[in-house]
Order: sequence, then C-alpha cells, then structure tokens
Amino acid sequence: MSDTELQFLNEDENPNCLSKLFGGNSIQRSFKQALTPFEEFVHKEASSGLLLMACTIVALVLANSAMYPVYDAILHHKFTIGSSYFSITHSLQHWINDGLMALFFFMVGLEIKREILVGELADRKQAILPIAAAIGGMLVPALIYAAINGGSDAISGWGVPMATDIAFAMGVLALLGARIPRPLVGFLLALAIVDDLGAILIIAAFYTDQINFLALLFAGFAFVMLLLSNIAGIRRPLPYIVFGILLWLGMLESGIHATLAGVITALTVPANSLCHSIPFVRRMRQLTTRFESIQEDDKHIMQNGEQQKVLQSMENFVHCMESPLQRMEHNLHISVSFLIIPIFALANAGIPIDVSTLGETFSNPVTVGVIAGLIGGKLIGITFFSWLVLKTGLSRLPDGVSMPQIAGVSLLAGIGFTMSIFIGGLAFDNPQHLLNAKIGILAASLFAGISGYIALRLCTVAPE
Repeated sequence: MSDTELQFLNEDENPNCLSKLFGGNSIQRSFKQALTPFEEFVHKEASSGLLLMACTIVALVLANSAMYPVYDAILHHKFTIGSSYFSITHSLQHWINDGLMALFFFMVGLEIKREILVGELADRKQAILPIAAAIGGMLVPALIYAAINGGSDAISGWGVPMATDIAFAMGVLALLGARIPRPLVGFLLALAIVDDLGAILIIAAFYTDQINFLALLFAGFAFVMLLLSNIAGIRRPLPYIVFGILLWLGMLESGIHATLAGVITALTVPANSLCHSIPFVRRMRQLTTRFESIQEDDKHIMQNGEQQKVLQSMENFVHCMESPLQRMEHNLHISVSFLIIPIFALANAGIPIDVSTLGETFSNPVTVGVIAGLIGGKLIGITFFSWLVLKTGLSRLPDGVSMPQIAGVSLLAGIGFTMSIFIGGLAFDNPQHLLNAKIGILAASLFAGISGYIALRLCTVAPE
C-alpha cells in the first residue's frame, strides 16, 4: 500500500488529509455527516435533477445540430438479446424505455411500499393531504387536456399532463436550500409518490396493447414465485432478481407494458428486519469493544486482520438489521438516479425544433392541452383539493407550512418531464402528436420550474 493511500485511510490520525486530497473542509464535513434515509433520498433526488437538466440540454443540442442523423441512427439501431431458441429484437430506444426503465419503476415501487409502511403515507390523517393533492393534480390536468382535444385522435394523450417529475422538482428545491421547511419537502415527496402510483395504474389500465394470454400466464407464474419467496422469508436479492426478470419477459410479450413488472416485483420484496433492535445493539457493543481491544497503534486497519474480521461481522449484523427493501432501494438509487434516468433523457428529450413553425406548434391542441394541463391543471388541482381537505377538517397543514407554499409546490408539480414523456410515448402512434406533446412538456416544465422557484422564494424566509 502506498504512502498516499495510508495517509488517506488514516484520517483520524491526520485530520487534514481529506482536505488535502479533496480540496476543502466542506467536503470533509460531508464525509462525516450522518444522514437520515429521508435526507439521503432528498439529496440524491436533488442532485439527480440537476444532472437530468444537463442531459436534457445535451439531447436538445444533439437533435438540433449536424449530429442529429447520427443521434437518430443510434437510437433506432436494432439490438437482439437471446439465442437461436428465443430472442427479442428492439431498437436501442425501445430497450431503454422498456428495459432500463423497468429498474426505474422497480425503485418507484420500493419507494411506494416504504412510504405506505413507514413514510409520509403511513399515518392516515397525515396522508390524506398529499393523497388528495395528488388526485387533484392528476384529475384536473387530464380534464383540461380532454376538454381541449376532445373529439380528435389526440384525446389518447389525456394521461400526459398528469405526471410529476420528482427529480426535476427536487433539483429546483435544492436551489432554494434551507429556505424550504422539511415538512414541505415531505409533502412534495408524498404527493409525487402517489402521483407515480396513479401513473402506474393509468399505464396498466389504459395504455395496454392486445393481450397475449400465454405470455401473461408465464408472468403470473413468475409473480407467484415472487410471492412464495416473500412468504418463505427469503431475504437474499437473487430470487427476486431472477423471478423479476422472468416477470418482465412475460409482460414484455403479453402486451401489458413491461416496466410494470418492476413495480410488481418491488411490492413483493420483504420490508421486515431479520434482527430485533435490542440484540442488535448488544452485539454491536460487543464487537465495538472487541475492535478497540485489538487496536495496534503502529498498524492501520488494512494491516490488522483481526480488526477486519470484526468489521465484517459488524457489516453482516447491519445487513441483518436492514430490511431487503431498504437495502435494495439504497443500492439502486444512485444507479437509477444518476445513470438510467439521464440515459432516458438523452434518448427521449432530443426534439428537432423548427423555429419557423413554432407558432403553429404552440397553437396545436396537443401542445396547448399539455401546457395548460401541466401548469394550470396542476396549480388548480393540487391547491384546490388541498384547500378542500383542510376546510373539511380531514387533514391539516404540516407544521411550518402555509397555503402559499402549497401553491408554490403545485407549480413545481407541473414539471412533468420523465413520466410525461414516457406516457406520451405510449399514448401517441402519430409521431407529430408525440413531437408536439414533447415540446409542450419541455415548455411547461421550464415555466413550472421558474415560476415555482420564484413563488417559493417569495413565500419562504431564509434562516438567519
């Protein structure tokens, strides 16, 4: 081991080493800061939102430059997975939207289950407010879009303005920093989780092709095996991965959108802990005492085999205490937020824009319906339904949160992006409708982000 590596590893003996290697005390503090799961989730979502913005800009630049033919050819290049006995061939864009996005939906399913069990949706009275807000934020945008596009073949896009992109919204909140009270962040997260659940149900019920019942039967078998794995108390991820992939293959061939397999698999992942807290604490104390007793001042931990064994035992007990749901969500969050969603943005946000026809595009009923739904529909639906449940006494505002702040969050909820584009791809067979919808989504998301930021900045106070 090199002197530089030992210097880095011996941080306790040399408190300035992190500062020297990484360039500042702020990063050193971030290494030492203990985050709750909620804070870690918020931090990752906010960072992911900023990366998502960058990937969207890159996709738009590629689609409106001389690189567009190459960009388009790559997205539509066919890839085959399988063997001579069984194979599936799709374009790269299709694999991204139906394959990689299944992992995104798997993580969404884990988040939904966690929120229902122990999160913002666990307390019934507390949950009524974000649930009602989410319902209003889905219902009103859909009605506005349907009113504008009723009687045309574009009516199938009514689900497009119903979605909220939590990563983008959290990215905007991150720019406001400590001005935003934590309960307001919790409200937005809970609203977005219910919104995602609504989008999943809509995809399953209304955006499903002709069903292949034999493939659906195969998917049903995989689902039963997932349930049996849960009932049997299997806590290792491998069975859930294997049967989840089989479920995905069955749904891919069945006509029901394959990404829903991710949500269904997530709901079967065990959420209980294998260990009880008191024996866990007792054993960890014993291991900590043992770790201290075998410390050798002249050796670093990497040179102390006994300490490494104790550390491994501690790690095993931590895994025992963690639920599989918690561990999978934690492990997946970075790859989904910082790899899969940005790849989806690169593959789907590349819209060739003809400046000479923008006037015609923005007067198109599809574009108008999407913009009006995401901006006006979200603002009216979330604010009015929230006011309604508060007025009837069914719920109350979280501590430190005001109605103007709820209205500001409702503007941010108009950032539809990821899920809106995803639903648009399912809703429209007409490429022109899809192009108009995407332009409407981008325009509405940009306006919603800016207006939401301004509104929340005006109705929140910076801490002293």
